[in-house]
Amino acid sequence: MATFRLALIQLHISSIKSENVTRACSLIREAATQGAKIVSLPECFNSPYGVKYFPEYAEKIPGESTQKLSEVAKECSIYLIGGSIPEEDAGKLYNTCTVFGPDGTLLAKYRKIHLFDIDVPGKITFQESKTLSPGDSFSTFDTPYCRVGLGICYDMRFAELAQIYTQRGCQLLVYPGAFNLTTGPAHWELLQRGRAVDNQVYVATVSPARDDKASYVAWGHSTVVNPWGEVLAKAGTEETIVYSDIDLKKLAEIRQQIPIFRQKRSDLYAVEMKKP
Repeated sequence: MATFRLALIQLHISSIKSENVTRACSLIREAATQGAKIVSLPECFNSPYGVKYFPEYAEKIPGESTQKLSEVAKECSIYLIGGSIPEEDAGKLYNTCTVFGPDGTLLAKYRKIHLFDIDVPGKITFQESKTLSPGDSFSTFDTPYCRVGLGICYDMRFAELAQIYTQRGCQLLVYPGAFNLTTGPAHWELLQRGRAVDNQVYVATVSPARDDKASYVAWGHSTVVNPWGEVLAKAGTEETIVYSDIDLKKLAEIRQQIPIFRQKRSDLYAVEMKKP
């Protein structure tokens, strides 16, 4: 199938986990009724974003939240990218994305590789590593449409991850993320367009809706970019569903017109995957 509909759910996230999960499932059903075949939730969809919240909201996988995602994916017969949740495993916490298939099966689990530890003086200081541990593996999954690669938020800044996914045959990269009011206006769209053009892939980012009363205020603006670097769809700051029809024929045409993969000088340089 050369074309399929992607839906990004820009969810308003409260401090009540059960409400977040219920609301997310409701919006997933709405997206499915509009023809979406792949649906994604935002980063930390069941929890407020912040190092003090991660231990309180963390779950094992499978667990309460991921069970609901499995059920709604099967009910709607869609591929569901579950944004991310704080995961507890063997005494460690991770920022983890799960993916469920149309039969409710867990297809992929990705733990955020690059932890968000930054310090912009006078604007924002944040240290995920105070409570989270980094993942150590890549994650892709296959659909009847294309192969999809997963990253979470800060991972988008690392071009090598997108290059590895493209080498592994991905045509769509999805980054659930929660950039803030400092990094969002500066780099959110710029990074997406850069990853899309560099790798001739579709790139989608899924943010929580903005809540000015939250301790960490998300930028919003969930976006889909095509392999030419064009923004196909973009949300504002409110809770909404962003839809975009992904055209793989267009991707193939762009790769044929500008054949960068055939022209790479592998005799001079390479980006390699050190761990499967």
